[in-house]
Amino acid sequence: MGREVVRLALDAGLGVTVLSRRPPSGTSSVHHDGARYFQADVTTGSGLAEALQGADVVIDCLEGQFGKARKNFADGGARLLAAAADAGVRKAVLLSIINCDQSNAAFYVSKADKERVYANSALETVVVRATQFHSLVAAVFQAGAKVRLIPVFKGARFQTISPSDVASELLSEALGAPSPERHRVRTIGGPEIRTMRDLAGIWRKSTGHGRIVELPLPGAMGKYLRSGLNLIPEQRIGTERFEAWLAKREESL
Repeated sequence: MGREVVRLALDAGLGVTVLSRRPPSGTSSVHHDGARYFQADVTTGSGLAEALQGADVVIDCLEGQFGKARKNFADGGARLLAAAADAGVRKAVLLSIINCDQSNAAFYVSKADKERVYANSALETVVVRATQFHSLVAAVFQAGAKVRLIPVFKGARFQTISPSDVASELLSEALGAPSPERHRVRTIGGPEIRTMRDLAGIWRKSTGHGRIVELPLPGAMGKYLRSGLNLIPEQRIGTERFEAWLAKREESL
């Protein structure tokens, strides 16, 4: 997601600084010419002041999916915001997940904790909650296809969205005029709602892999999906459908 934001910002003629624990080399395929790269770490605060110097807006696409990174996810957000305030940054935009505060899944809980950090920041903040990316369901199908099966969770529907559509919304919020509301939350969704089985059929047709198998998904994530908390029918912001996104990536599937 961060790379998508960088690409769109550079295309718009903006000055872009990228903060990462492991910045790509100039010969890397994920290095964008025109962007400045800084090595920095929100878990310690190292390098943040240098990376944020002269910045107007911060777009936070950092992740912490497992272990210590997830445990320190909200604290890292607090360090980033404090350093941004010291640097004179006027606004911070955070990427988050739809209804993350209504799930007991550990990853979603960490997202909700970080949202609360943003809500208490001295900066103007915008939290952009997105429905699940096209790449999430594709990754589930890809993993199952290794044993010639395409797993489908019973009762699950998705409103998947393209990362480029989300990046466009993050950039739009970053460039927006100051708001009288200091801390806002927006939720955006993909262009259509489909069952996971429908998406699996599209994936199988595109790749030729596997047999579709329906499975129960227990626990917090199963409850979250079956309750439809991952859907927002009234906010179909995304424009790129799953088929179109998949067609661009057939060579890597």
